[in-house]
Amino acid sequence: MSPLRIALLQLMPLGSDEKANLKRADWACQTAKDRGADIALFPEMWNIGYSPPFPEAWTDPWRPDREQERAAWKSRAVDESDPYVQHFVQRARDLEMAIAITYLERWPGAPRNTVLLIDRTGRPVLKYAKVHTCDFSLEALCTPGTDFPVCVLETACGPVRVGAMICYDREFPESARILMLNGAEIILVPNACEMNEIRLRQLSVRAFENMVGVAMANYAGVGWGRSAAYHPCVFDEQGRTVDPLVIEADESEGVWIAEFDLAHLRRYREREAWGNAYRKPRAYGALIDEKVEPPFLRPDARR
Repeated sequence: MSPLRIALLQLMPLGSDEKANLKRADWACQTAKDRGADIALFPEMWNIGYSPPFPEAWTDPWRPDREQERAAWKSRAVDESDPYVQHFVQRARDLEMAIAITYLERWPGAPRNTVLLIDRTGRPVLKYAKVHTCDFSLEALCTPGTDFPVCVLETACGPVRVGAMICYDREFPESARILMLNGAEIILVPNACEMNEIRLRQLSVRAFENMVGVAMANYAGVGWGRSAAYHPCVFDEQGRTVDPLVIEADESEGVWIAEFDLAHLRRYREREAWGNAYRKPRAYGALIDEKVEPPFLRPDARR
């Protein structure tokens, strides 16, 4: 079986200029195809470059004198019928390559932070909206997603079960765990934040504890970048430890190819002790209890 190749599109957005970001996206997708990618993965909310409606939105998104700016930002949201999304439907078809495109999605009430996975025939097969929105900042203006779907993606190396989580989702182990329980073999992670060793280790742990491959694409930039991928196969058949790092980018713009040996990953999942075999879900009731106690009370938190 040939490896599954995921292109991590580590780009620098041109603010909220959707046309300019679209042009950069075309270059990145063509580069990914030229390098043999099966999937091209964009950073988070690529259509508007995660640009805030006003500078204070990161710390005070509900400023009463900024309603006009909030409304203008929400108006930038698109849906699947929009030319922006349809452009990538056609690009996936033309390139015969799956594309995981990200955007601010039009949604009743308030927009969502969404990734849409389009297969190599141009068919949308997975839509995921960020569940763990950053309610302490700009994403208080968004509607959170409600579930973690998984799809079967047909690729040149055969079918693979794919799920997604977006940026802050990776801070919560439940995100990757539910994706594993829903059948994911590979988790795509569009990202938009500063990247450091702690967050990279976090991704590695998510791969290890759930026996899944994890691929993350981040925005380029000083202190950012470092798009990375990890496999879960941390022990060989003789019990010797194996480095789980597949690839790690630097901070510059570019396209990095992460290769996953699916046959090896599947054999590992069949023989090793993590995943779902030995879990004790009857003991986990507190995980779905919505009560919050000090010191974790936050006035801006949403359930």
